[in-house]
Amino acid sequence: MRLSQLREQVLQANLELVRNHLVLHTFGNASGISREDGLVVIKPSGVPYEEMKPEHMVITDLNGTIVEGGLRPSSDLPTHLVLYRAFTKIGAVAHTHSEYASAWAQARKPIPCLGTTHADYFYGEVPVTSAMSATEIAGEYEKNTGEAIVRAFEGKDYTAIPAVLVANHGPFTWGPNTGMAAHNAVILESVARMAYFTLTVNAKADAITRELHDRHYLRKHGSKAYYGQPKRSE
Repeated sequence: MRLSQLREQVLQANLELVRNHLVLHTFGNASGISREDGLVVIKPSGVPYEEMKPEHMVITDLNGTIVEGGLRPSSDLPTHLVLYRAFTKIGAVAHTHSEYASAWAQARKPIPCLGTTHADYFYGEVPVTSAMSATEIAGEYEKNTGEAIVRAFEGKDYTAIPAVLVANHGPFTWGPNTGMAAHNAVILESVARMAYFTLTVNAKADAITRELHDRHYLRKHGSKAYYGQPKRSE
């Protein structure tokens, strides 16, 4: 993929977050990576979404060195870079402060799988990171945020649960491409909202059974998936 294409896709992913009311003002960011080139394209910091164009996207290497672009990259770039280095199968990352997912993050509670909508997209509860220490906050804060996310996935499959809640902060999602990273951010907010209302209606609501969870997740993502249309051979 040409970097010009990736710039356009990253812009569209950022605008998708806006269209779905997951960000306010200049909050939030999305990025994409060209694994072939070892380069990351990310939203610029503090630029209003309605003013952004593909050429405003900033290109950096995996060390955060700007390769192309005249604007400062998102302040969350170091978090994205940690995720790209640790989660080698992802192609894009999205970060929002969406209301319901952020509420779960602020409560430092993982989102339990209470129904089939959650099960369709996340193969388990959406985890929450541990709270960051004063030293982590005072140091390389954004980089340490990424490290906290990676620790939260020890023993978990980041491809099967493409989302996390950063304690007292907000959600990050990812996917194989920019479209899916943004899509997962939209689904996560919906799941967070439904979980909130479910537990409001019944504080003792049980998590979905393993059998039903497996059925819904695997029919879309398993080796014998049958949801949707088969891919056509070229």
